[in-house]
Amino acid sequence: MLTWKEVINFSVKGNPTPDKRVEKTEAEWRNILTPEQFRITRQKGTERPHSGALCAIHEAGKYNCVCCNTPLFGSSIKFESGTGWPSFTQPIKPNAIKYERDTAYGMVRVEVMCNTCDAHLGHVFPDGPEPSGLRYCINSESMILEIETDIK
Repeated sequence: MLTWKEVINFSVKGNPTPDKRVEKTEAEWRNILTPEQFRITRQKGTERPHSGALCAIHEAGKYNCVCCNTPLFGSSIKFESGTGWPSFTQPIKPNAIKYERDTAYGMVRVEVMCNTCDAHLGHVFPDGPEPSGLRYCINSESMILEIETDIK
């Protein structure tokens, strides 16, 4: 389980190695993403609070990167933070997420990105529920939900 101290260390000393890398040109990203997905994931935008389609969804599944389909978060660690964005306590794997110090808008935060393709996802904060105390505050437009199906 990742801790705030480990998140800060990643943002300062370097990130874990991803399982794979996906790199595309700006034109290729524009071709596969909607304008809003491109603005958020490739230009570090954000969606308005409470506007994202994934805020109120609680179906079992995996939340994957909209750009490269890498699994980022599992539904079992999603929680209602009241912030207006989907919130999670941990990534699906420690190397799924990339961390960078963000000093935009006069604040000091930790930006989170897909470690496979560098898509901007949102930010992580140390005010989440136990046991990790982390709150990954993620834009709905940066993810797709892969719903688990029970095949018997």
